[in-house]
Amino acid sequence: MGKPTRLPRIFVVRHGETEWSLSGQHTGLTDIPLTAHGEETIRALGKRIAGPGKILDPSHIKLAFVSPRQRAQKTFQLLFESSPTGTPEYKLEEGVREWEYGVAEGKVTKDIRKELGESWDIWTDGCPEGESAKEMSDRCDRMIEKIVELTSAHHGQEDSEGHGDVLIVSHGHFSRCFLTRWAGLNLSQGRIFVADAGAMSICGFQHRNFDERSLLGLNLFGSIETEQQ
Repeated sequence: MGKPTRLPRIFVVRHGETEWSLSGQHTGLTDIPLTAHGEETIRALGKRIAGPGKILDPSHIKLAFVSPRQRAQKTFQLLFESSPTGTPEYKLEEGVREWEYGVAEGKVTKDIRKELGESWDIWTDGCPEGESAKEMSDRCDRMIEKIVELTSAHHGQEDSEGHGDVLIVSHGHFSRCFLTRWAGLNLSQGRIFVADAGAMSICGFQHRNFDERSLLGLNLFGSIETEQQ
């Protein structure tokens, strides 16, 4: 009887630094690039963690879901730039795009509250003309269902131990929302998580059971930013 393979892991990476992530402006559908420093930071991070025998081993990743925004796509490319085996298979996925901020797009929290009231809280109120908290929660749940179905369907068919992991390259609020729903918490609890620029969190399973989702690592390798909403 062969050695059983461990259950897959889900790596959730936030894109690198942008001008708006530095200023604290809500960046949803606005398609802005990484800063030069952001590119350098992700490139250096990739040399540390991406490639054969490293945390993000392309041969162990079944599929990567990458947000269509250029800041996420560039982050994905730079992470694996130094890997001799290139990038893992990936898909541009609208399901991991950032929260659609509506009237809050491009604004910092204090200015949003001047318009919407001092009690405004994205975690419960969502964004007028954008996504509600429930819509964001439901979107994360759909991605979780897709990922669990993908990983469980292929588990046991791996060529080597660990093959079957999933990578998500996304955004700050999405990452925090995804972690919250992965842990089975109400979306309003997302405020307790942090996802700095370039940070990686790791999700997984306990007791070799796909129904027991767990958090294995949080906000690893990230660069601290000015504001977390």
